[in-house]
Amino acid sequence: MSKSFDVIIAGGGAAGFFTAINIAEANPKLKIAILERGKEVLSKVRISGGGRCNVTHACFIPNDLVKFYPRGERELKGPFNRFCSGDTIEWFEKHGVELKIEEDGRMFPVTDSSQTIIDCFMEATKKQGIQVLTGESIQTIYRAEDYWKIDTQKDTFLAAKLVMTTGSNPKMWDIMQESGHTIVPPVPSLFTFNIKDPRIKDLMGLSALASVKVKGTKLNATGPLLITHWGMSGPGILRVSAWGARELFDKNYQFTLQVNWLNDVGYDECEEILRDLKQDQPKKTVAKYCPFDFPNRLWQSLVNAAGVSQEARWADVSKTQLLALVGQLVNAEFKVNGKSTFKEEFVTAGGIELKDVNFKTMESKMQKDLYFAGEILNIDAITGGFNFQNAWTGGYIVAQSVLEDFQ
Repeated sequence: MSKSFDVIIAGGGAAGFFTAINIAEANPKLKIAILERGKEVLSKVRISGGGRCNVTHACFIPNDLVKFYPRGERELKGPFNRFCSGDTIEWFEKHGVELKIEEDGRMFPVTDSSQTIIDCFMEATKKQGIQVLTGESIQTIYRAEDYWKIDTQKDTFLAAKLVMTTGSNPKMWDIMQESGHTIVPPVPSLFTFNIKDPRIKDLMGLSALASVKVKGTKLNATGPLLITHWGMSGPGILRVSAWGARELFDKNYQFTLQVNWLNDVGYDECEEILRDLKQDQPKKTVAKYCPFDFPNRLWQSLVNAAGVSQEARWADVSKTQLLALVGQLVNAEFKVNGKSTFKEEFVTAGGIELKDVNFKTMESKMQKDLYFAGEILNIDAITGGFNFQNAWTGGYIVAQSVLEDFQ
């Protein structure tokens, strides 16, 4: 026997709960259900930000906020003008959750626990009578004349409105493709670079502000670069991986990374600084006297890579060695051979083609009464709370659109 609802939300994650709660609070008469295939809901919320839940980012201007999205920048301008980071903060405050801003702009609950967000959502769904049904793995979705029929392994559901918030679930993408939507094939978005190189072999944990570029492409970024036991990570690397998700996938993650360890210092300026040093401090040991603001162990490694011995004084450095050192500092090339997932925050580029969606309503252009929010769409961002902000904004707009039809 089928179960009928006004609104069914497929997917018990951040976007799904936010959508359901916003609909129910504005219209308590509506019968709403969240269908989750797993045993638990909000699992990604639980592990986000190392278990603290990076709710959003302290970037309050929509035109600035969209720049953190490699895919979705143009489409999200309108939605962010309707529901932005400031609205997220206000929403959670109204629901008893206070957020705090960290130095890098990331925002977390003051409790530093993702359980605070989970409790907030669970209490709200319970209060509003939203049915949260787990273990409901969707098998088929069928559009009848004026309702949706959703078959799971256990039950059959009927709904006037269907909201898809199933994230990066290939099975759901296949079902959406069958209903006429275009799916952009998924590829990893946030990842670190595997590099085996003697220059960084024993420098794990060192960080420097650097500019990086993928040789032969337009991909580049500036930011802290972290040396790890498998290669390189940090905001600069993650930014390149996000913006270059498809291009680097096509290269099978085999490419040359160019690193300027001095960030904004160019070749000529660096050469001039080193020449002055050679002239002014001839008796000083090169390896022990770094004129730049970055880790001394990294300096020593680059000095060594330039063919300068650890005992050599500046007076001993030849023109060839000096130019080699300039090259190591401002244009060091590293062979990248593969990638590693960034922590547990696996983000995928891919999903429902954005041209298939009306971003004023988040409704499908292919099917009436079908809506999307969150990572099921071909939208992704770098780390820092931006992917969750997309989920909140999308969920809010879906809720407003659904509510209009029930007035």
